[in-house]
Amino acid sequence: MSNYADPNSLVPTQWVADHASDENVRVVEVDVDTTAYEEGHIPGAVGWNWQTQLCDTLQRDVIQKGDLEKLMSRSGISNDTTVVLYGDNNNWFAAWAFWQLKMYGHRDVRIMNGGRKKWLAEGRTLTQDTPTHQATNYKASDPKDGYRALLPDVMEVYRNAGVALVDVRSGDEFTGKILAPPGLPETCQRGGHIPGAKNIGWGLACNEDGTFKSVEELENIYNTKGVTKDKDIITYCRIGERSSHSWFVLKHLLGYSNVKNYDGSWTEWGNLVGAPVERGE
Repeated sequence: MSNYADPNSLVPTQWVADHASDENVRVVEVDVDTTAYEEGHIPGAVGWNWQTQLCDTLQRDVIQKGDLEKLMSRSGISNDTTVVLYGDNNNWFAAWAFWQLKMYGHRDVRIMNGGRKKWLAEGRTLTQDTPTHQATNYKASDPKDGYRALLPDVMEVYRNAGVALVDVRSGDEFTGKILAPPGLPETCQRGGHIPGAKNIGWGLACNEDGTFKSVEELENIYNTKGVTKDKDIITYCRIGERSSHSWFVLKHLLGYSNVKNYDGSWTEWGNLVGAPVERGE
């Protein structure tokens, strides 16, 4: 993993097995809900629920600063703790947590390469015991600029040739054939994509075992679609979680300097009165 732009942003499963109980390390499983965590998780790992703990549950937004501070404190995480994130869906939600922790200024955040899938495939130890960690007094910084694209930002630049919009959804979502993946509730009034966006599915970045592909493979995936280092890049999906995965790849594995995640994504754009929409390939 040393040839990635930010090799410290990833750790292998063996590193987690060796260091999960270290005093200055906190492993966190992040899932769409905590059912998988309750069935068995890495010993010592804290469980975070993406739907209730990593967003504002009153208005649609990322987690608020004060709520993040409470979550980190309850999880026994200090400002100097090494936080290792992993989860289901090839680390979709781990990447969402990574993006937010970086935005709020946590220095040492990493993702376990391969996520829950690889840990299980290797037959590594699981436990149903919920750990107890001494609470801390965590202090987050104000959200940093450069991590998040809001609707006005996207409306301003989507026709700019120097900006690459990366739609990481499935081909059927991108073309407008379907509004959302089966069984997922957040949807939109119109199907399609933002004009000019390139469809580069988030899953193309992963190997079969859930680990990330090599730098050379990843560069080829993006460069052949015109998503190159010289451009400003905005990733989006349906609600922002898959696009945070692609944001992680572009920002931390490939080292593209100006990459933002548009977490409003298609459920915002596809419901917006008068927003331009394209369909088809």
